[in-house]
Amino acid sequence: MLGVGCSAFSPLPPGLFRAHILRVSYTVFARKYRPQTFDDVVGQDHITRTLRNAIEHNRLAHAYIFVGPRGTGKTSTARILAKALNCVKGPTVNPCGVCTACTEIAAGNSMDVLEFDAASNTQVDKIREIIIDNVKYAPAHGKFKMYIVDEVHMLSASSFNALLKTLEEPPAHVKFVFATTDPQKVPTTIISRCQRFDLKRIPAALISAHLLMIAGKEKVALAPAAAESIARGAEGGMRDAESMLDQLVAFCGNTITEEDVLNVFGFTAQQTVTTLCDHLLSGDAPAALALVHAQAEGGKDLMRLLADLIAHLRNLLVAKADPAGLTDELSEEQVAALIAQAERVAMDRLLDLIEQFAAVEGRMKWAPNKKMHLEVAVIRAIQTLNQATLTEVLDTLTALRGGTPPPAKPAPKPIPAPKPTIAKDAAPSPEPVPFVHEAPSTTDPASLWATAIRTIRDERHPLRLWASSGTLLSIDGGTAVLGFQSDQSLAAGHCEEPANRQYLEDLLSRLAKQPLKLRCELREQLDVPAIPLAQTSEPKPEPVRDPMEDFKNDPLIRRALELFKAEIQPT
Repeated sequence: MLGVGCSAFSPLPPGLFRAHILRVSYTVFARKYRPQTFDDVVGQDHITRTLRNAIEHNRLAHAYIFVGPRGTGKTSTARILAKALNCVKGPTVNPCGVCTACTEIAAGNSMDVLEFDAASNTQVDKIREIIIDNVKYAPAHGKFKMYIVDEVHMLSASSFNALLKTLEEPPAHVKFVFATTDPQKVPTTIISRCQRFDLKRIPAALISAHLLMIAGKEKVALAPAAAESIARGAEGGMRDAESMLDQLVAFCGNTITEEDVLNVFGFTAQQTVTTLCDHLLSGDAPAALALVHAQAEGGKDLMRLLADLIAHLRNLLVAKADPAGLTDELSEEQVAALIAQAERVAMDRLLDLIEQFAAVEGRMKWAPNKKMHLEVAVIRAIQTLNQATLTEVLDTLTALRGGTPPPAKPAPKPIPAPKPTIAKDAAPSPEPVPFVHEAPSTTDPASLWATAIRTIRDERHPLRLWASSGTLLSIDGGTAVLGFQSDQSLAAGHCEEPANRQYLEDLLSRLAKQPLKLRCELREQLDVPAIPLAQTSEPKPEPVRDPMEDFKNDPLIRRALELFKAEIQPT
């Protein structure tokens, strides 16, 4: 196609052809700084170490499959392995890089290393032509003939089936290296015939350091904050990060700041994400909404903002659970800032926020008005943080009583059944589990239940309101039957809750000195016997009175409702 204003027969101006050649010869960073040795591979030490050991100890497999996200070094590692095996000094863990085999493999024109894309050669006829019919021929120059198949999961089922026999028993001079980003689509019959290596996403800190190294060699003034922003946006892919740096150099020249990265790619500054999280934790809805509005008006990607916020909340969660887990990803200053911010929020609240924002992320993906969804999510998150949790309510009630919360008690160990015989050298039996109150001398249900109520009063006072509305009817066949009036279904339901049921079963098993299971029953007519005054000074509970009324009228409960401006909703 002719250029504008140029004649088909007019001679080219002097120097134009040379300039055209210079433009064509430009090599992008992703190719120019592609790893050439095992030492150059970034963030995959577990892979390079295994391959080094295999080469040194002559334990090379006939087929490998490299699995991992894009841009993490699958094909580059395959080429390095090919150079290590076919180098004039090989097999060696340090290929020279200057011999004919090394230079041809690096340039992609070696006759002994055939690299092709499975997406372009899916048919079985292509596989037969390229691989199956040619594996029998010896390598032209090197020691091994290698087939590097990129995106191998794109092959058809017929191609995989045709490859099975050759892959299982190839000639001694043939090595296969497969690469894929979607291993689920590769048949297990193929994977089982290969040694699998999983390449992980490269940590942002390593990507940032690598970008600064490239910038230094290219005489580009790259700000460390800009490198960190690129690394976060690359999401673990080195090739993506190098391509972004290449684009920034073309746009900004030899000086790149963090603001340049944010403007070109629509990323969000880490400080912006931290500030948004501060507004959430402070309950400052106007400031949080203003920040979201400013980001939207500035053309920022709100999906990226939400993803960065979720990642930040995840970092806060890790900072509370295991601060050392962040040292490989972030600097010491960043970890310290996260730990300080994490002290302002409980772990369960962070889990709730992550779940809420993750659900919004799924909806925003297809929503035309992403800003509205994010604003609603921000307001709901602030409401969630302002709501009192059950733990906080209980702590407040305990403080109003003037006491401290009782320590958590481990669940009692089940009592083992007696053995018929005991060996002479057997260890002495353990001491019996102590009871809070003296166990009844008989398994009379009424006496046993009276003791159980006193124990419940001391250990789990709120449960006493529900349990005292029933009566222990019988103990038979390892089952304790707890009866309630037909209008006491609410009390029976609370006793049947998993945690309460487990507690009651363990308590009754200790008192009766036999393992018991609990079953609650509703009866039309049921007399709840009064507990004798000699056993407890508590008044006899009303047989037909709903315990919820006592709970609502409790002065402490009423005081707590006033403090939290709350009300009890029926379930």
